[in-house]
Amino acid sequence: MRKVNEALRHVLAAGVESLADPVLGFVTITAVRASADLGTAEVYVSILGTEKRRRSGLRALDRAHGVLQRRVAKELHLKRTPQLSFHYDETLDRAMRLNEIMAQDVSAPVEPDPE
Repeated sequence: MRKVNEALRHVLAAGVESLADPVLGFVTITAVRASADLGTAEVYVSILGTEKRRRSGLRALDRAHGVLQRRVAKELHLKRTPQLSFHYDETLDRAMRLNEIMAQDVSAPVEPDPE
């Protein structure tokens, strides 16, 4: 299944690059998770910018759904072409928050436990 997911990610990344929608901005396909029966595939994307820009980018991907699905069907000769659904990948946001927390002043004195 890992090979199928990676092939889907590769085809979708090339497909997103070829879209002429200026609303998309900078979109990266970070992962794809197809179901075992290839009925559905969750496509995780990273979109640079504000929350508003992310929402509009996801809407643009939803609008381009048919184009991207046809590209998958044409380039990957799978038993079934999975129904694509796009989701924002929050992994980068979480990593940045963790870095901020870790970068806080660790030299500040810690109050001793009263017990």
